Amino acid sequence: MRKFLIPLALLILPASALADGPVVRPAVGQTSVGMPAPRPQTLQQEVEALLAGAPQGTRFGLLVVDEQGRVVVSVNADQRFIPASNTKMFTTAAAYALLWNMDKPDVMAGTQVALVQGKGRQGPDAVLIGRGDARMSSAPDCEVNCLAQLADAVAAKTDRVHDVVGDDSHWPDQRWVPGMSWNNIGTDSGTAVSALNLDDNELLIRVTPTAEGKPPFLEIGDYFEVVNEAVTAPAGSKTALFVERPVNGNRLRVYGSIAADSKGWSDRIGIDDPAHYTAWVFRKMLIARGVKVTGKVRVVHRAPDELDRAVPDMALAKAADDREGVIMSLTPPPLAEDVVRINKDSQNVHAQVLFRRLGDIEGSGSEEWAAQALNGLFEKAGIPRSGYDFSDGSGMSTYNRISPRAAVLLLRWIDGQPWGAAWYASLPVAGKDGTLRRRFIGTPLEGKLFAKTGTLNATNTLSGTFTTRSGRRFTFAFLANDVPNGTSVLWLMEAVLVRIAMAN
Repeated sequence: MRKFLIPLALLILPASALADGPVVRPAVGQTSVGMPAPRPQTLQQEVEALLAGAPQGTRFGLLVVDEQGRVVVSVNADQRFIPASNTKMFTTAAAYALLWNMDKPDVMAGTQVALVQGKGRQGPDAVLIGRGDARMSSAPDCEVNCLAQLADAVAAKTDRVHDVVGDDSHWPDQRWVPGMSWNNIGTDSGTAVSALNLDDNELLIRVTPTAEGKPPFLEIGDYFEVVNEAVTAPAGSKTALFVERPVNGNRLRVYGSIAADSKGWSDRIGIDDPAHYTAWVFRKMLIARGVKVTGKVRVVHRAPDELDRAVPDMALAKAADDREGVIMSLTPPPLAEDVVRINKDSQNVHAQVLFRRLGDIEGSGSEEWAAQALNGLFEKAGIPRSGYDFSDGSGMSTYNRISPRAAVLLLRWIDGQPWGAAWYASLPVAGKDGTLRRRFIGTPLEGKLFAKTGTLNATNTLSGTFTTRSGRRFTFAFLANDVPNGTSVLWLMEAVLVRIAMAN
């Protein structure tokens, strides 16, 4: 159990308290040397003193307000900070405000399959048409929103297809967000985004040791060409495995070592072209159902600068827009369920897909249109335009900025919406679930703080609400930037919030 830590400086007694002899108590209002006693610190001063103990260079922004919006504590409340995954608060709130029927089946975004006949082809093309859903699954135990359902529909119509096509031209081909760190690309945190997605656009890789000195066993499937340069190391040694792949490349190199007595190692690999991967998996499903595929796997993308609704393959556009050739459409679960996963687990791909869907409201699902949708909404909500800038919906972009005041204004605006309670229920609960399940354990805020976390290099954020000792409900935004490498401020942020809760 994590114990609540009190800064060491608060526990150190003055040297005079350790000396032999009687204790001389100063007169009321006087110190032991005859000077006036210091006045008790205000809560604001206490918080500032605690934050002064952070690793040098750390920059904090904090705003805490009470039920009436009155300021309790304020530190750099109007400065702008990288929000990391606190960005997801703005994305998911905008989805509740702007998208249709959040609590109904998501009929607008379900993936379609069409059979499109072309000249000189041995059978029709099987075309998967993505419409902006992040939740389609190829898992063997899938029950809802399953790629296998589309494969069954094709197999029931024909025993032969030519090409298997992944069409994600519903949106411009903007797979990675501006400002994302290059080293996140290819990982499960920075996997590409598409209008046609499958299995969170990631692949699980498992490594199991074999005999000492021999290559370990790799389990990842056959989508990538895998080069296994890893070795099984002696029992008791440290496992250090690395995965390397060029962007948009299909050659995956695994190197390093795994201890012979290791129970195994696993990681998740990002997919760089989700539309291609989805079509590739679909081809395998069709073959397994006895459908002969005479052509190849191909994709239809829309260039990033084509921001209108024109798409390059007019035959596929006709199939998608007029339903000509469409033989089945999936119906994903309600988007409200996905908001819970986005906020509780901080799921990046789903958040970014939701962001892009906001861009469908008045445009073409581009990042530019999505940002315009957010700006328009938050202007109406009374959040100062100087308080935020967004280049993505997940928080992976280092170009994003918010101020603590903007975050608190957003949270208080959400409170007044008819969907506000449902949105707040999607936040992690301190010490209980989501990304807060291991934090605040053993403190007075365990089970009483509901907040969105955020973590990027040199960045930690936390925004939401908590219940004080006396039962009051405070709203807060707490952002730390420029945290020195190798240090942590999480314990300090927790200590500050606990102190505020206990003082009220």
